[in-house]
Amino acid sequence: MGTTARALACDLLLRAEAAGQYADRALDAALSREADLSPKDKALCTTLFYGVIERRITLDHVIDTLSSLSPSAIEARVRTVLRVALYQLIYLDRIPDHAAVGEAVALVSRRSKGFVNAVLRAFCRQRKEIAYPDREKEPIRHLSVRYSVPEKTAAVLCRTFGGARAESLLAAFEKHPPVTVRVNTLQISREDFLARVPGAVPTKNAPSGVFLPGDAPLQALLSEGLCFVQDEASQIAVAALGAEPGMRVIDLCAAPGSKSFGAALDMENTGEVRSFDLHENKLSLIRRGVDTLGITVLTAAAGDARRADPAVLGTFDRVICDVPCSGFGVLAKKPDIRYKDIDEAAGLVPVQAAILSAAAELVSPGGILVYSTCTILPAENEEQVKAFLATHGEFELSPFSVGEITSQGMLTLAPDTHGTDGFFVARLKKIK
Repeated sequence: MGTTARALACDLLLRAEAAGQYADRALDAALSREADLSPKDKALCTTLFYGVIERRITLDHVIDTLSSLSPSAIEARVRTVLRVALYQLIYLDRIPDHAAVGEAVALVSRRSKGFVNAVLRAFCRQRKEIAYPDREKEPIRHLSVRYSVPEKTAAVLCRTFGGARAESLLAAFEKHPPVTVRVNTLQISREDFLARVPGAVPTKNAPSGVFLPGDAPLQALLSEGLCFVQDEASQIAVAALGAEPGMRVIDLCAAPGSKSFGAALDMENTGEVRSFDLHENKLSLIRRGVDTLGITVLTAAAGDARRADPAVLGTFDRVICDVPCSGFGVLAKKPDIRYKDIDEAAGLVPVQAAILSAAAELVSPGGILVYSTCTILPAENEEQVKAFLATHGEFELSPFSVGEITSQGMLTLAPDTHGTDGFFVARLKKIK
């Protein structure tokens, strides 16, 4: 018998945890090697892999509640097999209990079979009676176990936003948003695109955005150059830039290129867009996108965004500064981020400040600089911009409107309030 979806998911999760990271490419490579797995089983493996990552703390709470062994006594493989089985039992409704339990028992050594069977049978009997931390008595542990985030992260979110808003945000990050694309208006209007893709829905605020249904032929649409993947929040950031035909635009941290592409479309493929990224190996993503979309005004090159090129100081009408960040706004799409040490975000603040300061040197008088992140943490967002303005009197916040959204210059988008990724946008105008 060949490899099963559950067995492959367990092996990949074990390897990923041992390496201290969860790699999309490792999953893709493993699935491409498994010629015997049907498309249905590959989809199940993907669901289990990402699902267990996302719910790991919750699953471990259930395991440790039901186990006759201490947490440290449970072998890594046995715990992983239990996580996969419990994910199926708790979160999936098309897999019979006996199938999840039976294969889990089959995936462990002879001496562990009785233990795995006992834990899973106990869950099947007691699933409605398992105790979870009380919201009122243990608010931090409640958020940690209920939403599968480290207690330190739950504490920081509570301290920053208050308990009720922290829970609202974490609950919203549990919802998996549909694939969002920006229509390539060089080739097709949004109206014609919507007519071509049954079930597609226009985004509420981004003027060229579309939510795709689960059965949409995404790869075909991308290959034809009719659209590219970009969350509505990111599209709103590009709209705030206000790029117009004939302008000179520079994107300092461009890969994989969606903001650069969006600016070029807003410019109707006239003028100039220069896209930079620190890593040369990421530029191929931008160049392939340019070719597929039919954009001719964009060039890509490697460059360190912390150092402004003296030859082009003050020559760009629009500057995009989408800085490296902690990523605590995209937990719904990148579940491994939830286990990052939230304190490490502080180490990114000086890097962001350096990039923002260098970006400011490139803006022409009267030009616009957009600073953005995909995090909801104020230290990387509002506090960063306030610190910049305190030392750069030549800039001021510039109000903007996109769809139904109006901002005085700084805007934090969030899944519980806007239905988007967690995202920060600041629009800054050079006034002298």
